[in-house]
Amino acid sequence: MANPFGKILLVTGNSEFLSDRAKRQAVAQVREAAPEAEIAETAASALAPGEFTALTSASLFSQATAVVLTDLQDLGEQVAGELLQYAASPSDDTAVVLVHGGGAKGKGLLDKLRKTAAVSEVAQQAPKYERDLIAWVRQEARTQGRAIDDEGAALLVAAVGSDLRSLAAAVDQLVTTLAEGERLDATVVGRYFGGRAEVRGYEIADAALDGRLDLALERARWAESAKVAPLLITAALASGLRQLARVATADPGLRDADLAREVGAPPFKIRSLRQSARGWSEASLRQALDAVAHADLQVKGGSAEPGHAVERMIIDIAVARARTS
Repeated sequence: MANPFGKILLVTGNSEFLSDRAKRQAVAQVREAAPEAEIAETAASALAPGEFTALTSASLFSQATAVVLTDLQDLGEQVAGELLQYAASPSDDTAVVLVHGGGAKGKGLLDKLRKTAAVSEVAQQAPKYERDLIAWVRQEARTQGRAIDDEGAALLVAAVGSDLRSLAAAVDQLVTTLAEGERLDATVVGRYFGGRAEVRGYEIADAALDGRLDLALERARWAESAKVAPLLITAALASGLRQLARVATADPGLRDADLAREVGAPPFKIRSLRQSARGWSEASLRQALDAVAHADLQVKGGSAEPGHAVERMIIDIAVARARTS
């Protein structure tokens, strides 16, 4: 374990969950290194001039101390001067953790801290695209000693959404629920999360885009009986069609991995989308997108019975696809 004392950990990035977790891990490291350490945590904006210097000064009650400053971007100018002065010559008995909330505010202070030898930075950027979320889920499982494949991770993202806190909790649930040696894959994810509304929308979209009309309608009726919000289904179809359109119009010479980066989907899904794209033309894709937009307006405006609007949309998509075949 690295010694956290005499050092400054700078946590930056736009993910509140990841930054909070990095902060908690840093505090845990301090407690492990020195259980008796005094730990003071405060928002940077709450510090008056002189208070940071006081917090990092020797304590009468404990030899080791730790100071955690959150929302570093809100630190006052005078206190920022104290911090930079301290960073130039940190105390061997003090650990400092600084958490910056991301964005341009406070960039000047960050730049100066990054040039200081005592400062080490941990950047916490939230995954932006679906493929990044899938990779994040796979890494999350690995840190808990289990492996999950791309398909299982993609299904979990579809089920839970892009909120990292919820995804981390879902991975933790799967890992702690599985028996020793049981494979963590799409079958297992479907068993525990297959009832989520988003997964149903994703499954309906896949069937519709592949031209499996009977299966798409069957799943849509099942979703209606389970009180799935129609907006989730129209959103899933819209997202699937947009990805399909990008794949269909891409350079056919692009490798799956390169196209995945452009589309924002995992490579295994690109292979599926490329196969589906063979049944579509530019005109049929436009017609299908129009059908989704029309259904979305009907559902939001209440001008049609939602279940009927969703089924009509699925049929119109099937008709559009059939005209290409």
